[in-house]
Amino acid sequence: MANVLWALRRGHWPSLIGAWLHFEVSFMTWLLIGSLGVSIAEELSLSATQKGFLVACPLLSGALFRIVVGLGSDYLGPKTTGLYVLFCEMVALLWGWTGGGTFSQMVGIGFMLGIAGASFAVALPLASRAYPPAHQGLVMGLAASANSGTVLAMFFAPRLAEWVGWRGVFGVMLAPVLVTVVLFAVLVRRDDAASAREVFPNWRRKLEESLARPAMYWLCLLYSVTFGGFVGVCSALPIFLHDQYRVDLVTAGSITALGGLLGSVIRPLGGYVADRVGGALVLPAVFMAIAASMVAVGTLPSLVPAVVCVMAAITAMGFGNGVLFQVVSDKFPKEIGMASGLIGAAGGIGGFLFPFGLGSLKDLTGTYAAGWWAFAAAAGCAWATVRLYNRRMNLPQRNG
Repeated sequence: MANVLWALRRGHWPSLIGAWLHFEVSFMTWLLIGSLGVSIAEELSLSATQKGFLVACPLLSGALFRIVVGLGSDYLGPKTTGLYVLFCEMVALLWGWTGGGTFSQMVGIGFMLGIAGASFAVALPLASRAYPPAHQGLVMGLAASANSGTVLAMFFAPRLAEWVGWRGVFGVMLAPVLVTVVLFAVLVRRDDAASAREVFPNWRRKLEESLARPAMYWLCLLYSVTFGGFVGVCSALPIFLHDQYRVDLVTAGSITALGGLLGSVIRPLGGYVADRVGGALVLPAVFMAIAASMVAVGTLPSLVPAVVCVMAAITAMGFGNGVLFQVVSDKFPKEIGMASGLIGAAGGIGGFLFPFGLGSLKDLTGTYAAGWWAFAAAAGCAWATVRLYNRRMNLPQRNG
């Protein structure tokens, strides 16, 4: 503990706190529609396809906004860009509080809330720039732990909705975002505008170099399954539990919060194991666990076995998120910022595809089984690519 505190004093720790707070509150905002999806769907009488698209919409726009916000962080600086992100979140929340009377309006609100998912492109560069290279692992891990905002959204939003209604939750959420604006402005040190403008011209060259490497597309595929699966399942799970098992909103939110907690806390362990063993050797077991768990959920067993299998899948996804970024740092040691942005965007797209596909296939087939099995097939494809990579690299093939 003393070593950790010593390391934290080697950089600008108020900026680290600001980065963590930005990421935490933004993650809560990003998944707000998913946590309230049951209430919104019942009031607006949505079909399964509409439900899936609505909860997936912030995930898709979040992937797109990550690219824009990443550019802003490089050019304007992460502090200035971070404040713009928070202000946009407040506009979206205000619209959700006062509007949202139709499906099209809710899609618009969901699209705007996606900018909260782009906090990834603010918080991590901010934390990184606040500390010397020797402490990057610790600092980036602490900043990324703000994924726990998923847990807070899924646990508290349904309970608040029972008191103030789902629109009222959007209004309540304005308060923590406003507090974050003030603290972020006070805690985070000023952007170095000159330095940012020196970095920005290299962005296009780094992008072209990254996209020219096949490994980029491979890692995007893998992350769309692990991180995409994590946020996608957390967004769609309350609706699935309610529709399939008639679980009430609060209980469904609590189950989802547990999954979000498991997927968040195990992520550092995945990175640690990957450091010791090698990420490429661990990934086959990760994707096999995800695929097997998804197949089991797709059989639509009784509630308790279904929840156990979903928790196993989310835990494997969280573990895989930690493993994957060890592989990313190994493949793109000099372009880690650019690679993280592109791969993170792919994760958001994967997050969109899961709930939208789950709802669409439910309407097409009359059962939720098809959606779970389709995602299991995607995890199986990811498993096959990793096995092929390991074979080509002459890495030892482990079971799984």
